[in-house]
Amino acid sequence: MAVPRTPLGRPLVGFVCWVLVHHLVMVTACPEAYFGQLMNELCLTKFKLDMEEIEKELWCDWDQTVKSYREVTNCTYLIAEKLDCYWPNHQVNDFFLAIHRHYFQDCPATGRILKDPPSNILCPFIIAPILVTLLGTALVVYKSQRNEGIVVQQIG
Repeated sequence: MAVPRTPLGRPLVGFVCWVLVHHLVMVTACPEAYFGQLMNELCLTKFKLDMEEIEKELWCDWDQTVKSYREVTNCTYLIAEKLDCYWPNHQVNDFFLAIHRHYFQDCPATGRILKDPPSNILCPFIIAPILVTLLGTALVVYKSQRNEGIVVQQIG
């Protein structure tokens, strides 16, 4: 029994499998070049504008940058979803590495500017131990001056 062949002489079963795989890959494949272009045009452009509004000295202050960072993250996610791409993927990782190299390279590891807490939080932590120490000292002095209630037995 002869194996059915295509007009080009290839086995028909192999050709059908190749066509199905090709169409499946073409339908589910992420258009990476277009994905990268959209991330740069839509997400990065908006992020750059947002960061220009913030003083460069405040780029490491998470409270100042969190909104812009969330927006750029959501932007990349939505583009990936619309183009049927995986998220995150190597392009998204490279995209964020470039953002971090440019905007956040001089930031401390915590991502925040190190500063003292507000006074309403700091003061109780300073005043409470001082008051406890003074109260304890006063109690010891008070008890040492009062001999009432102490029974002294004389031996003899």
